Amino acid sequence: MDQFSAHLDRGWDLVQKGDTRGAEASARQAIELDPNSPEAYNLLGFVAALEGDADEAIEYYSQAIALDETYLEAMLNAAEVYIHPLAQYDDAISICEQALNLTESDEEEIDTLLLMFDAMLGKGDVVSARTVVLRIPTGPYENPNHTFLVGRALFEIGEITRAAPLIEEAANKDPMQSEAWYYLGLIRDERGDPRGATEAFLRAREVDLREPPLPWSSPRDHFMLAVTKALQALAPMLRAFVDQAEVFLSEVPGIELVADGVDPRALLLLDALATPELPGPPCGRIFVYQRNVERVAGSLDRLEAILVEAFEREIQAVFLESTSEPPPAAVLN
Repeated sequence: MDQFSAHLDRGWDLVQKGDTRGAEASARQAIELDPNSPEAYNLLGFVAALEGDADEAIEYYSQAIALDETYLEAMLNAAEVYIHPLAQYDDAISICEQALNLTESDEEEIDTLLLMFDAMLGKGDVVSARTVVLRIPTGPYENPNHTFLVGRALFEIGEITRAAPLIEEAANKDPMQSEAWYYLGLIRDERGDPRGATEAFLRAREVDLREPPLPWSSPRDHFMLAVTKALQALAPMLRAFVDQAEVFLSEVPGIELVADGVDPRALLLLDALATPELPGPPCGRIFVYQRNVERVAGSLDRLEAILVEAFEREIQAVFLESTSEPPPAAVLN
């Protein structure tokens, strides 16, 4: 193996081990040997995405594609970042359309169509998203991840009967795939099986906690600062409902909450709400779940904005949209 390839291989090995700084160093050593290597820029883009720097990731992926206009992997990596966290869905769709002309296997076509589906769904174009799903080759799939992703796509367009066996298969084949367990919980809940849904949601929660924090995850005190800023950024009318609440941080909702029906991917929970029997401030306690918030944010730059949106939705749902007395607790899904 030549020195250039050795640096690239080492870089990807370090990515798998979560050593993003070491992977970046290997990529830059590869670029020193070959400044026009699209593979090295693709690796830099992947590292930047892992570290939560979406804009930098797009820059590196764009460089890789400029050096090789047929570089499918870099195109799909860029599309993924355009979808999340950037939410630039038209850019993702455009690059997926280019990529479809380059696919040479069913696996490559499925990867591209799944990303196009996510972009169209994110854009709110459900009709086009459904059309894309129906273009995906039918299984069985050689790639176990495709089994889950196709099942998830079918679930999102309401094809529960077709989605269920794929999601179930994915969860059973890879017990450490939290997304499969989470969607299995959603399917069981949709089918009126609350006990089965709870079991699946608890498995998803357990696997989520076994995963290492995101490379860009904030220290607890920094995350609390972002929560405080988000609360301060609320409109005065909304902030009045939570102004006197104590704020508590946790990684994910507790096992007892999930067993009681709380979504394991909830971003926050408003608790100890005032009632005529128990007067006091509108909300007494706020629980914010850091891992879940960071998963949705996708980058440090979007953390505060996601928190503001979460508080706005939850306060409105609990205090402004309810026509009856608020429940003991309210959960943002």
